Amino acid sequence: MAKSKPKQKMSSVLKLLILSDFLLYVGLGLTSSLSAIYITNDLVGGTIAAVGISAAIFLIIKSVSQIIFAKVFNSKDILKMVIVGTMLIVTTPFIWAFSTSIYHVFLAQIIYGLGAGLAAPAWMNLFVNHLSKRRPGFEWSVYSTILGLGTGASAYLGAILVGIIGFKFVFLIMGVLAISGMLVLFKLTENAIKSK
Repeated sequence: MAKSKPKQKMSSVLKLLILSDFLLYVGLGLTSSLSAIYITNDLVGGTIAAVGISAAIFLIIKSVSQIIFAKVFNSKDILKMVIVGTMLIVTTPFIWAFSTSIYHVFLAQIIYGLGAGLAAPAWMNLFVNHLSKRRPGFEWSVYSTILGLGTGASAYLGAILVGIIGFKFVFLIMGVLAISGMLVLFKLTENAIKSK
C-alpha cells in the first residue's frame, strides 16, 4: 500500500503577507462604501464628479506606476518595495481625516496610487514564489476569502462607526489598522523571502 504524501504546510511568508493585507484592507475598507458621502457632504469642492475623479486618479496612477516600478526595480528590491509602498498607502487615511478640500483627497489618491503601484508587483512576486506546488489554488483562495470576508465586515462596521463617531475618527482608526498591517511586513526577512 502506497504511503500518503505528507500535507504541505502554508509558507510562513504567505501567512505574514495574508495577515498584513487583512489588517491593511480591513482598515481601508471601513469607509470604502462611504467615501462619496464624505466627499460631497464634508469637503470644499466636493461634487459627484469629484468622486469619480478621485477614484480615477488612484486607478490610473496605480496601473501606470506598477508597470514602471516592476521594470525599474529588480528582485533584490522586493522587500523594500513592499514596505515603502505600504508606508505610502498608510499615510492616506490620515490625509483623508484632516482634509478640508477635495484637492487634499486628490493628493491622498496620488500617494495611494504610487504606494499601491510600488507594493503590488513586489507583493505578487513574493506571494507567487511561496505558493506550495501541490495546492497553489487553495492558498490563493484562502487569501481571497479572508480578504473578502474581512473587507465586507469592515464596510458594514465602518458605516455603523461613521454614524456614531463621524468620518474623522473612523479615518484615524483606518490609519491605525493600516499601520498594524504594515508593521507585520517587518517580520519578513531577506532569508525568509529567499527560502520557502
